[in-house]
Amino acid sequence: MSIKEKVTPAPSFVMMFEVAPLETESLIEGPVIEIKRNSVFVDLGHWGTGIIYGREFLNAKDIIKKIKVGDIVKAKVIERENEDGYVELSLKEARQAILWNEAEDAIKDKIVFEMPIKEANKGGLILEWRGIPGFLPASQLKPEHYPRVLDGDKDKILKELKKIVGQKISVIIISVDPKEGKLIFSEKDSNPKEAEKIIGKYNVGDELECVVTGVVDFGIFLKIEEGLEGLVHISEIDWGLVEDPRSMHKVGDKIKAKIIEIKDGKISLSIKALKENPWKEFEGKLKKGDIIKGVVIKYNKHGALVSIKEGVAGLVHNSTLGSEAKLREKLELGKTYNFQITLFEPKNQRMMLAYLEEKK
Repeated sequence: MSIKEKVTPAPSFVMMFEVAPLETESLIEGPVIEIKRNSVFVDLGHWGTGIIYGREFLNAKDIIKKIKVGDIVKAKVIERENEDGYVELSLKEARQAILWNEAEDAIKDKIVFEMPIKEANKGGLILEWRGIPGFLPASQLKPEHYPRVLDGDKDKILKELKKIVGQKISVIIISVDPKEGKLIFSEKDSNPKEAEKIIGKYNVGDELECVVTGVVDFGIFLKIEEGLEGLVHISEIDWGLVEDPRSMHKVGDKIKAKIIEIKDGKISLSIKALKENPWKEFEGKLKKGDIIKGVVIKYNKHGALVSIKEGVAGLVHNSTLGSEAKLREKLELGKTYNFQITLFEPKNQRMMLAYLEEKK
């Protein structure tokens, strides 16, 4: 009896492959019919006999040690018919393909995995899922693991991340890249149902008592409740100009804030929304064409910001004085000048100004 005649494949298996063409790179399965010292034979039914040998045999030694005659194995077709008439197969490549498919299914089903942190680098953490390396960016960490450091210093970030190497962390897979052999993880959404339940308790407009958990260049992180944080963007801290959030608040401060947006599982907060809006004072009092006095408080790429009251400022555009250099030459920081209003929208907190040069 020849190798090909040793096992009669099950009818359901034959039917599966009668309707599907056998192509290179496709996955195929069948029972093992013989294991030799340097090769394995697999019954492929309608397609004949498959063989795992040579480099593919060596690459899959760890898998082959665990299989026996009669076991059903899944393999990847690397050559439809070799010179001996066999279908050449790869167990190792099939195993990898199956893992990538499982990873993609895990993304769809948002399956949570608990795994130890292997390493840390300046951008995040290194994890390993079923032998495949993965990366967890710092931006995808939960608040309790997020490295809050002054000035975003990368060396300090690395130092903080190294403190949790070895710990187990609950994550989900959010991206796969088989060609690069990489996975991307997220801790933030590792329990999406729980997160939705917590966030579902809150609505836009709610006023909350919060605690500062982190202060960064772009704003302030506030703890709303255990496991839930919100961000106050620098533009929402105060009606007046805020250049450094650290000058106004520190970790541990208790603050009242208002929810202004809930989107994609994130809560945006405002501190200034609970303060008197200084623009209201000028509704109906100022209009386009009026002459006012104002002090230059800041330069930006568009021009100069001019304050007429704490929290109420307008822009003098570079183009009104010809260029950025000329504007900075004419308007010195901290000095008061006369300006004409060219646009005034207090409801949108917008004001444009034109510099009025003093007549000599």
